[in-house]
Amino acid sequence: MCGRAAVVTLRAMKSRYLERIPDVPPSWPAPVRKTTLAASDDRRTRGVRALSAITGDAGEAVVESLRNIAPDLAEWIIDFSYGDVMSRPGLDLRSRQFATIAALTALGNAQPQLKVHIAGALNVGCEPQEIIEVILQMAVYAGFPAAINSLNVAREVFKSR
Repeated sequence: MCGRAAVVTLRAMKSRYLERIPDVPPSWPAPVRKTTLAASDDRRTRGVRALSAITGDAGEAVVESLRNIAPDLAEWIIDFSYGDVMSRPGLDLRSRQFATIAALTALGNAQPQLKVHIAGALNVGCEPQEIIEVILQMAVYAGFPAAINSLNVAREVFKSR
């Protein structure tokens, strides 16, 4: 019976928070953003705005490339990834891009996505040396091959700018 109660509770919690972005606790000051994302916007509007601010045309190209094969995934990227997560007020866009670069580096198999997010990091004001430092730190946790491969992606992005 405990397992069933837990499932019911989780379903209730999920439905309660499905369309809501919880606010940052009052003790955390919300960072000032260069791009303002109004809390009153719906998740699609927030997502489109955040996607554009971070990735520019590259992100929209990725989303468009998915529309004919997996349109739901394209919508999830906009609505959930960018509308719900990347638009949260708890971190600025620079911090979010550093975290994303670290995660993609640690995965070790997401070079196309890493390329988009390194360019996105530059778009939101991250410096190349800061991006390199994030990747170097991941050598400790993800291994040297992952860091080397990510540095090669970073070099490619930096040269293209």
